[in-house]
Amino acid sequence: MTTLDWHAERADLAGLTLLDQAPESLGINLKAVRLYRLGRVRAEMEKRNINALIISDPVNIRYTCGARNMQVFCARNTPSRYLLVTPHKNILFEFTGCEHLGQGFETIDEVRPSLTASFVAAGPDIKQREVQWAREMSATIVELVGTGARVGLERMNAGTAIAMSKMGLDICDAQESLEMARSIKSREELKCVIASLRMTERAVGRLRKAIQPGITENELWSVLHQSVIAENGDYCETRLLNSGARTNPWFQETASKVIGENELIALDTDVVGCHGYYSDFSRTFHSGPGTPSEQQRTLYKVAYEQVQHNLDIIRPGMTFKEYSDKAWNIPEKYHTNRYYLSSHGVGMTGEYPYLYHHADYSDAGYDGEILPGMTLCVESYIGEQGGHEGVKLEEQILVTESGIEIISQFPFEEDLLR
Repeated sequence: MTTLDWHAERADLAGLTLLDQAPESLGINLKAVRLYRLGRVRAEMEKRNINALIISDPVNIRYTCGARNMQVFCARNTPSRYLLVTPHKNILFEFTGCEHLGQGFETIDEVRPSLTASFVAAGPDIKQREVQWAREMSATIVELVGTGARVGLERMNAGTAIAMSKMGLDICDAQESLEMARSIKSREELKCVIASLRMTERAVGRLRKAIQPGITENELWSVLHQSVIAENGDYCETRLLNSGARTNPWFQETASKVIGENELIALDTDVVGCHGYYSDFSRTFHSGPGTPSEQQRTLYKVAYEQVQHNLDIIRPGMTFKEYSDKAWNIPEKYHTNRYYLSSHGVGMTGEYPYLYHHADYSDAGYDGEILPGMTLCVESYIGEQGGHEGVKLEEQILVTESGIEIISQFPFEEDLLR
């Protein structure tokens, strides 16, 4: 794989005033991106003898056809919009009054209003609504691919799946086809990933500059979110920014806690950024005004060592089991509070594969192969059980034909590495 010049300066865009194409889109063939992704989904369907997919996860809808609409709302209110994918035709069933949002995509052949089969929309008539939904969808599928079709379904009411099965369709789960499709990125798709990362890195830079004792975690986190929205990102998927004692254990959500002097501040970006692609890297900062303590530096250097070791061992063709066997072994005193994964796939969200720590592989792990075109995040959280603070670090990488390229570029903290 030829290395792309992702890091070139973009000064030529400074005076851009076009309203129909955002700066982060220039130089990217978005039509090619959409067609590649649709091709990936259809190829995975064919491998599993699936004749049709009904996709309701808004991230998977966006991946497959490019159409975006109220992504967070639709994730919570399913099925409010859904995409029917067959080998030769795609129909987007769009939320009421939003049909125009699916127009103009070469990956969408037809747009129809959706029939919302949820209890909120149907109330006590939900069973009848589910049957009506299943009847209409089954008729459309039979028209497009014939009778007895194998249909992949995701995130729908149980009643709709039961009703479709009674109507003679062979119902299976759509997750495997979609996750496997998403796992390998094209060259053009990688440009979208890079645009999202660069935007998020600028946002984290603004957050870092805003750090000072006396600001609350929520105020600091809002700096990141404001910048993400201002630069045409979508949203922050989590609220993982903590300071001081709230950095240990990990997964404490951002709160109104006031950041004190000389505390650690740990951040996991989890940003759904430009083009809907996930920017997922973690950094830990020091609030000042003094210098980091020896204990803070030790935590940071141990986390850094874990990330660097695991970056060094990843190569194309490596099995997930082989990675787990060779991955950095977490010292016993940090093991209880370890991050639940060693590495994971990333695209429009966190995705396949999950790569587990050696100690967890026998219970949670599964095998597979690390392949060129995968984008992965290499994780570390280091904090003793009952300890005062902890450190979160993470890098986002591309697997190439010959090794890896680190595509997250935000610097580590020199004061904490000394």
